Amino acid sequence: MNKESPKKSQSSSRSPAEWVSFSIASLILAILFGLVAYRWFNGDDTPPILSVTIDPNIRQVNGQFYVPFTITNKGGRTAESIQVIAELTDGDLKESGEQQVDFLSGGEVQEGAFVFSHHPKEGKLIVRVASYKLP
Repeated sequence: MNKESPKKSQSSSRSPAEWVSFSIASLILAILFGLVAYRWFNGDDTPPILSVTIDPNIRQVNGQFYVPFTITNKGGRTAESIQVIAELTDGDLKESGEQQVDFLSGGEVQEGAFVFSHHPKEGKLIVRVASYKLP
């Protein structure tokens, strides 16, 4: 017959190290929940505001011209399936290119490049966002 001693069942209180660990973990969880709640109630809910900028450092490799660009979502909401169009004109349309950006959340920046066979400085280069959709 094995009986538990009363001392063993009564001494199951937590040690100071356990209380400190529990307190720190609880504080971290409370901070995380607070930040999520703050973001939920005070988050930026403006629609996507997309802008495209061209990097002037055009590089030439094997007769092709690589034109780097940066697209930025200055709005608060996410944009999906963003279509970026570049048109190189010299009176008439010489060349055009398209890029598809799958996902751009609020404040996010992505980079890419258009590839042309004519030097972009020989004509007028227009780069713009053509369309996007909301998730």
